[in-house]
Formats: sequence, C-alpha cells, structure tokens
Amino acid sequence: MKKTLITLLFFSFTCLIHNQNIAAQGKMEENTNTWKSPDDDILKILHAPQLPRTSTSPPRTHMLLTDPIIYPTLSELAGPMLKLAGTRVNPKNNYYHGRHGGTSPRILTIKDGKTIPLNIPEGAEVMSTYWTKDGQRFALSVGFEDRIELWMGDITGKVEKVPNMVLNPIMDQAVKWFPDQEKILVRRIKDRGAPPQKPTMPKGPKILEDAGASARSTYESRNLLVTAHDDELFSYYTQCELVIYDTKTKKSKVVGPAASYIYGNVSPDGNYLLIERLKAPWSHEVAWWRFANDIEVWDLDGKLVKTVVNQPLANEVPVHGVITGPRYVSWQPTAPHTLFWREALDGGDPVAEVEFRDKLMRWEAPFNKKPEEVFKAEHRIQNTLWGQDDGMLMVYQRERMKRWRYVWLLDVDKGTSKLWFDLDENDRYNDPGYPLFTQMDNGKYVIKVEDGSIYFRGRGGSKEGDRPFVDKRNIETGKVERIFRCEKDKYEYFVDFAEEPNTFIMSSESSSTVPNFYLAKFGETIKADDGEATKKITKKPITKFVDPSPELRQVENKIIKYKRDDGVELSFQLLLPPGYKEGTKVPTVVYAYPLEYGGAKTAGQVRGSSNRFMRIYGASHKYFLMRGYAVLDNTAMPMIGDPETVYDTFVPQLVADAEAAVAKAVDMGIADPDRIGIIGHSHGGLMVANLLAHSDLFCAGIARSGSYNKTNQPYGFQGERRSLFEATKSYIDCSPTFFADKVNEPILIIHGDDDSNPGTLTFQSEVFYEAVRGSGGTARLVLLPFEDHGYRAKESIEHVLWEQMNWFDKYVKNREITEDKKVEKSEE
Repeated sequence: MKKTLITLLFFSFTCLIHNQNIAAQGKMEENTNTWKSPDDDILKILHAPQLPRTSTSPPRTHMLLTDPIIYPTLSELAGPMLKLAGTRVNPKNNYYHGRHGGTSPRILTIKDGKTIPLNIPEGAEVMSTYWTKDGQRFALSVGFEDRIELWMGDITGKVEKVPNMVLNPIMDQAVKWFPDQEKILVRRIKDRGAPPQKPTMPKGPKILEDAGASARSTYESRNLLVTAHDDELFSYYTQCELVIYDTKTKKSKVVGPAASYIYGNVSPDGNYLLIERLKAPWSHEVAWWRFANDIEVWDLDGKLVKTVVNQPLANEVPVHGVITGPRYVSWQPTAPHTLFWREALDGGDPVAEVEFRDKLMRWEAPFNKKPEEVFKAEHRIQNTLWGQDDGMLMVYQRERMKRWRYVWLLDVDKGTSKLWFDLDENDRYNDPGYPLFTQMDNGKYVIKVEDGSIYFRGRGGSKEGDRPFVDKRNIETGKVERIFRCEKDKYEYFVDFAEEPNTFIMSSESSSTVPNFYLAKFGETIKADDGEATKKITKKPITKFVDPSPELRQVENKIIKYKRDDGVELSFQLLLPPGYKEGTKVPTVVYAYPLEYGGAKTAGQVRGSSNRFMRIYGASHKYFLMRGYAVLDNTAMPMIGDPETVYDTFVPQLVADAEAAVAKAVDMGIADPDRIGIIGHSHGGLMVANLLAHSDLFCAGIARSGSYNKTNQPYGFQGERRSLFEATKSYIDCSPTFFADKVNEPILIIHGDDDSNPGTLTFQSEVFYEAVRGSGGTARLVLLPFEDHGYRAKESIEHVLWEQMNWFDKYVKNREITEDKKVEKSEE
C-alpha cells in the first residue's frame, strides 16, 4: 500500500512539474491563434436583450427594473484583480471582480404598469436596491468604474447622490435600514490613502507549517493570501468605517472606526448594534470567513456593551464540519434586543458519536446574565427561521449520513418544541417548499403566519415536471390546503402577496410565451385538471416584456422518461431543432451533470419543466439546436448508494446511465447512434472523460473545467467523504488521467486559465490533455486567459461557442464512418 501511494504521489508531482512544459507549448500555440466567433445567427441570440432584473417594494406596489450586464469584456477581466482570502476584488472600485449591476433603472407601478426613469449618470450601474418598509423610498448602491456610491430615491423617480458616501460592499451588505426607516447603517470608505505598493523584493519566502493537524475542506483554500503584501492589500480593501446616516436630516455619525468589519446589524428596537470584525494577523491557510474575529454588541455611539465571543482562527475545521463556539449570531426579530446563535456540541466534527450535535443559545440585553440554552438538536442545524408570532422559531436539521431533513417548530418563549415534518432532502415530489416571509414594523423579515397556518412556496416536482405551488400548512394539525399551483401547460410561480386582499404577484411563461409578471386574484375553490383542489385564479399583466429571440420558439421541448438496466427510472429533456421532421435521425448532443442519491426512488424523479421559455446564456450546449442537432438536456446521471461508498461504483453507474439515455434516444428514432457527442462542465467534465475512457457510446466529447485526477484532492471531493488513504482504489478508478490511454474518441478540453476552484485547478486539464495526446489520442486543449471556473468575458464565450461548434461538426455531425465501424454495428 505504501508503495502504491508513493507511486501515486510521484505521478501527481511529476504532472505538476511537467505542467511547465505544457504551458510553454500552449504559449507557442497562443501566438498562432486569435479569438474566434460563431456565426451571426448564434451571435444574435447570444447578445439578444436580456429580460430586466427586478426589485419589488415590500408592500408590492412598485418594482425597480434594470437591464443586466451579462458579459464583461476580456479587457476588464484582464485588468487589475486581487485574490484576497477567498474573494476576488476589483481594486478600481473595491467591488467583486467581474461582477456588474444593471443599467437604465426605472420605477414600475404594479397597478397600472407605468414606468418612470431614474436619472443616474450615464455608464453608472445599480448594484443593489434597499427599500424602506412602506415602499415609498429606497437607497441604491450605484457603481462607477472607480467607486460604489450611495444614492437615495423615491417612487416619484427622484434620485440624488449622498455626498461623501463611497461604499465598501466586500463581505457584507453595504446599507441596512434602522427600524425607524429614517436612518441607515453604512459601510463607508473614507480617507484611507493610496493602496499599499508591491515591494520590489518579497519580504521573505512562502512558508506553511503544521504538526498533528487534521484534514480540512478544500472550499476554504481558494484565492488565499500568499505574501505579506497580500496581507496589506486585504487590510486595505476590506477596511471601512461604520456610519449612521440620517436620511431626513442628511447628517452622519461615525460609530465604528476603520476596521475589517464582516457584519453589522441593528437590533429590532434600534438601540444596539451587533458587530463582527476580523482580527489580524491574517491566515494564509484559510479564507476570511475562518479568520479570527470578535463579535460584540455596541450602543449607538459605538461604545462596547458586551463581547459575545472572541473567536480564534478556525484553520482546523474538519471536512464537512463547523467551527466551535457561537456561529450565526443574530438578533431575534420578534424581541427588542435578544441575541440567538448556534453552537456545536460535537466539537464541530460531523463523524463524532454524540447524542446531540448542536444547541441554540439566547442572550438578552443588557447581557448581565449568562446566555441561556434554548434547544438541543440531534443533527446539525442548517437554518433557523423566525415566525410572525413572538416565540415561534422553525429549525431545519440535516442528518448527514441519510441526507435527511428534519423541520422542528419551537416556541422559545414557552419552551416547547415538536418535530413538524421530515423527508429525504432529494425528494422533489414530496418537498413542501419553504415558508413565505412578511416584513414587520421594525423592518425585519419573519415567516408569514395567518389563521394559525404558515404559507409554503415550492417548486412542485412531479412526474410531468416542475409545477410550482403555494400551500397553507396548519401549525397544529399539519393539514395542507393548496391555494395555488402552476397550470400544466405553463410554468408559473408565486412571487408574493400584493397590497390588496386576496391578490398576489405571479410570473407566468410557457415554451412559446415570454415570462411576464401578473397581478392575480384568488377566486373560489375549484378542482384542477388533475382533480386536486386549488383556488381559481384571474390575472392581468403588470409587465409586457417581448421575445428577444423568436427563432428559439421553433425548438420543441419534451420530458422523456425511461429506465436503466437495473430498473432505476431516469429522464431527460428532449430538445428538437427548428424544422425537425418526425422520424429523422439527427446528430445528438448529451448534456449532463452527475448527482448523488441515497436511493433509486429519488434518483429517478423528473427535474425541470418542458414549459419554460427558452433563453440561452453563455457558452451553452443548446446552441447546437441551431445547427440541426437534437439535445438531451438535464440527462439524469445518478450515483446511487451509501454516501460513504457511492464512489466505489461511480464509473459503472455512469456508463449504465449513459447507455440508458443513448438507447432511449436511438429507439425513439431521433439520435443517430453513430453521431452522438457528450458535453459536461466541472464534475460533468469528469463525467465526459470517464465515459470516453470506459465506453464507446459517444463519437466525441467536450469536457470543460473538469477535474481528472482525484488524488489531487486527498481529503474528499463532491460527496466523497473518505480520504485518498482510506479509498485509494476509488480515487484512482474515477480519475480518467489514469485511463487516458483508453480515450479513443476525440476530446475537446476547455478550461479557465485562472480557475480558483481547488478541485479543478487549471493544471488538471493541462495534464489530462498531455496524457491523452501522449497516448496517441485526439485531443485539443483551450485555455481561456483570465477566466475562473465559469466563463464570463464576451470574447471567451464567443470563442468557446466557436470551438464547440467546430469540434462536434467535425467529429460528430460530419464524421466519417469507417468500414470497421459499419461491420461492428451490423454484428450488433
């Protein structure tokens, strides 16, 4: 065993070293290649106007609409970017690198659909909207090339800049309203001077040291700080001061001096501030959310009232574990000034054998008594939601081994608790959804409670596809009344209750109808087409968005169900190209992403809806439809089994899943068995490489941003909970780099050249390409400059589409069938 592991590690390190040679070859190719674009009809769809982004006022009387900026330019991504402890920052405007807001802001009145433009400077973007409870006014964070500003506005269309208020939205929401809806808590950048300059010589070597440590999640290890200069930059760009700004008097008061604040919130009575700030020195091992921090309560003059916890650096959190000590400290919205938090009882270790994993704690101002334990949870607490009634608290627990969800109802004032319902977290058909919220007079959001019931909104998974719903669930009896369900031939979802009684806002679309918002009204109880009782709905349009890509309405969309050889039910969404003639076999593209399930019952459930209005974003596989391909979208690729061992059968299950999908498409007379390609991204890229290595179902593949050698993640990946040292064979078996000599179909490998995802670092694709190429296989490697795990730049998206179209046109659509292949098929 030791010899095997040494060989493994030697192979990995050899790959890393050899990466330098591959990079050099890549640079040579880079000099002979230029950016490419797909044909004009594809570009027309790609750059068609997008539907507006919406922000709805709390009383649901108005919407703020903006036009989104989807694709930044490559020159923007190539500009300054800082990797600061888990976050990529644009140093020009102190915002997240590559992210954008929306332009052309306007106010829409829901009753009559009239719009009023907001006059902000040309080229500025609305990044975020913060409404007052009455919906009459709002604060805006407005983005410019070199800053994010605070603006104030109202529903008449009046907007104005707040002087001397440059915002820092890194790590926390930049603006929060006080309960009086007059004052706001602002994260302001002021007088911090020029950024630290990079030294000509490093202050020292890069050093990591540890002894007796345990494994930690790789999620904590992206975009980490590396040098002392990085530390200085992190301090500079996360620094802000906390300011209380009175929107009525237009006066401001600094309550928190410049520091790296990661959270700040006002108590429901408006008398205290809950503050969380980071403490140096900064770690080079974990992201900022694991840094040492102090959680404190201040008064409105910024004076310390009480320290909740001095949290040390959390650099030894177990894989899938949590920190020890208070976590998720927050105000109880239904009490004037009471803190609640969760705390681990198992040392944060998910595999520790204990009676209870978590507890809930309560601490009321003026904090002169000890914190009080309110509830012990058998499983890890994942979420807590406060109800409209004073002491009501809904607690979500997750049992890790079973992937099971438990929902408890507590009354923290009376000290009572009960298990309300539980279910398999992957069970789409029986998922009750999540509660609807309402805003209290103090501005805090709580679960809406009416007539002793709670409203739940869900996606409505069914055998026919998703049909969103709203239910009213009685707190005492658990009895459920369905008040809304999407019609069978549409995709509709409930947005929220509107201002008038029995009215609500909904979105409605179909495969041929543009998504628009409607003002709807509940009528009498009726029986739906499936015999289910629901409310009759009448509606009138609020918005009148138009179809940006009418050519896509010719695409036919169906949900197709079938079975794996072992009886597991599966499905895909069949997309047929414009002008398709029934009975014609056409080249086919399979798109999928493997998912893990505990049992066949949930693995076989249908995902998605064939009634969605098709919109295509980014480097989508759906563009193949415009070239006469059929597309099997959302193709089910379930991995079924015990969570501890499911990756022991990863490859055989992948092959079985793919065989079933291909057989169904061929049996329907749609897919030409000699012209089927497969494409996947990230874990889907791993899927593509494995299917080409271990089957002959596909004549070519496209693998994007994948991970091809799992030994580079020795302490788990996806749902794999065992280490490389505990499950060496499984790690190797699902790593196609070790089977690259068996990849005998052409593979296009695409990767962002600056992928920060620890499991899919760029070198994985470089090494896999070299392994396939060196074994005599047909491979092409495309590295996209400045791109991360997903691709964003206009030039990158267009080039990827060009690469994908050319690859499958050459090796799928127009491939030559050899005589050997014909003989092989006839023998079958």
